Amino acid sequence: MWLFQVKVFKQPKYLENFVQSTFNALGADKVRGATLVVSGDGRYYSKDAIQIIIKMAAANGVRRIWVGQNGLLSTPAVSAVIRERVGADGSKANGAFILTASHNPGGPHEDFGIKYNMENGGPAPEGITDKIFENTKTIKEYLIAEGLPDVDISTIGVTSFAGPEGQFDVDVFDSASDYVKLMKSIFDFQSIQKLLTSPKFTFCYDALHGVAGAYAKRIFVEELGADESSLLNCVPKEDFGGGHPDPNLTYAKELVARMGLSKTNSEQQPPEFGAAADGDADRNMILGKRFFVTPSDSVAIIAANAVQAIPYFSGGLKGVARSMPTSAALDVVAKHLNLKFFEVPTGWKFFGNLMDAGMCSVCGEESFGTGSDHIREKDGIWAVLAWLSILAYKNKDNLGEEKLVSVEDIVRQHWATYGRHYYTRYDYENVDTGGAKELMAHLVKLQSSLDEVNKIIKGKRSDISNVVNADEFEYKDPVDGSILKHQGIRYLFEDGSRLVFRLSGTGSEGATIRLYVEQYERDSSKIGRDSQEALAPLVRHHACSFMIPAPSLRHSLSLKCVLQLVRFGFRLRLHLSYLRCKNSLVDLLRLSLHRHATK
Repeated sequence: MWLFQVKVFKQPKYLENFVQSTFNALGADKVRGATLVVSGDGRYYSKDAIQIIIKMAAANGVRRIWVGQNGLLSTPAVSAVIRERVGADGSKANGAFILTASHNPGGPHEDFGIKYNMENGGPAPEGITDKIFENTKTIKEYLIAEGLPDVDISTIGVTSFAGPEGQFDVDVFDSASDYVKLMKSIFDFQSIQKLLTSPKFTFCYDALHGVAGAYAKRIFVEELGADESSLLNCVPKEDFGGGHPDPNLTYAKELVARMGLSKTNSEQQPPEFGAAADGDADRNMILGKRFFVTPSDSVAIIAANAVQAIPYFSGGLKGVARSMPTSAALDVVAKHLNLKFFEVPTGWKFFGNLMDAGMCSVCGEESFGTGSDHIREKDGIWAVLAWLSILAYKNKDNLGEEKLVSVEDIVRQHWATYGRHYYTRYDYENVDTGGAKELMAHLVKLQSSLDEVNKIIKGKRSDISNVVNADEFEYKDPVDGSILKHQGIRYLFEDGSRLVFRLSGTGSEGATIRLYVEQYERDSSKIGRDSQEALAPLVRHHACSFMIPAPSLRHSLSLKCVLQLVRFGFRLRLHLSYLRCKNSLVDLLRLSLHRHATK
């Protein structure tokens, strides 16, 4: 994804550079006569960008452009449209420009992004994205049909023009129809409807003013019978209502409060089930009554129940996969059910390769992304429907009983069967890129002396397991044989615990270092502990030891205070005088430390 602040994209010829570089990377034989989708999450600058791309497509010989009404299509819906939609003239889409900055804020002073998806409905592979990037550095000109008038994208219908390369059509179509049709072919809507219309079941869905709102009423209210009052923030807005469209416990405040998970207790009884989506509706958060489901647990529970609860999977799962930083909860399910299992780098394109080869049915990542092989993107509404299907299946014989099987019941039963993976992630945002790379190099160097690492650990806590392996994650794609290196630094403990450090590029400024902490607990008497309590030894001692370059700094009171504050979820801004440590660590901790998603 090409992601920067709006002011960058509004620079003269900036967007045009990327679009033409994409056309050049695809090659004239793939562009001339093609049908392309152009839509997105509706964030600020999208409407202007759509008109620019339409004019450039015409000049480059594209035959037709498909646009979701008002320029709105969720990222999963774009994938579905590419794979499923057939035009009135029998045409099929060859690819798509998706206008989104995912879960980042929108508005004149916030973020905008663009990416290209291929004919399989998935993100462009690295071979194409690398070409695009190289082209942006050498491009000398771009083609645009300046004389082409703007298209009314608010009205459904086909507008035809005499383009530079012949007839050129722009087809504005209903944003939801194709996606809803696909969902109805996957799930038993009648079974879900019985659940949603039961007097004992209550439901709440928060679109955070993202594009999911374009689908929520159609699916949950009109198709499944939920009350319209169960929908929160389901009107898509260019600035997401001034909020941050990231579906987690920090930003989905209204939903979190309604579900009984905020710090202030409400006298109202929370709904049985709640869910939220991000800006482009590919991410999801699942909540029960006063209960949070981690994304890692969510994908594992869906996989464990898919065959029984979801008609699409009734013939069995081909395999399952997770991103490397995601907890190993899915691994345990795969082993128990004798399923093929894959661990891939972060990025949905790696799942897509496995799916295209018929090797993977269900997959997920810790950053609130879950999906299946019905499309080639993660799919937030699909995940919600999967959970509702599981709840409907578990309650099919007791909708008239006093108490329903709840989200919490399902999760705790899963832990009792498979064990629990306590898990958290910390984000160190807006870090100086040079300092971040320096720290990561230090962590790699540390891996060469695990005996020394274990001495440090035992000096802190004698009851902590030893580190038995450490590496930089490297992935060899089982489909095409390609190898991807430097995908994250892992410290693996004897008891199954993990510390993972990874550089991320999903923000528009600086670098982000993510720290993932995981502990596996099989003892049924210990699976009900609070996550902070269970992970405290790893967070307080291990992470501290690994992240401080010099032994003399390992007992820094200032750093201990920082880690303690971060552990309890405080947001803070640090300055040089607060820490007595090397530049690499100062750069890491200087800006906006906050806990991203814990429990």
